Amino acid sequence: MLDRLRRIFRHRWLDESDTRRAIPPDLAQRLGQRVAASERRHSGEIRIYVEAGLPLSYLWRDATARERAIAMFGKLRVWDTEQNNGVLIYLLLAEHAIELVADRGLAQRVPNEEWRAIVARMGSAFREGRFEDGLTHALAEVSVLLVQHFPLAAGVADTNELPDEPLLG
Repeated sequence: MLDRLRRIFRHRWLDESDTRRAIPPDLAQRLGQRVAASERRHSGEIRIYVEAGLPLSYLWRDATARERAIAMFGKLRVWDTEQNNGVLIYLLLAEHAIELVADRGLAQRVPNEEWRAIVARMGSAFREGRFEDGLTHALAEVSVLLVQHFPLAAGVADTNELPDEPLLG
């Protein structure tokens, strides 16, 4: 019970100002530009969502960061791309949790070990407070996978199905 109360306190202690310290406006803008540049090379969609702590409803039922990431994957409509090749990069600051959620079109082509390796590399950067490096490298690695499995045909322009800017909560 004490662990649960500590978890609730940790999540309620952090707020959007903590998120904005980790991802300041200039970094958010650069990340949006990097997502846009990536998406010009493939037909996939990449979303970044960073939040300080879980909503109280998640904490009461002891939900995991993975459950929240999957819920945000749906809420942000990352699943709703024409080729089912959207990817959500989710960060939960209160737990230092990182989740990558890929839609079925990409998930069936990329082994889980590859996703876990990307998360591990992001985690190393984040533990050192290098959020920009971690997110930039993760974007590059996800982009490589999308270009490999969903390249744009020559002369075909990408249809931008989702916003490129990261969401901060």
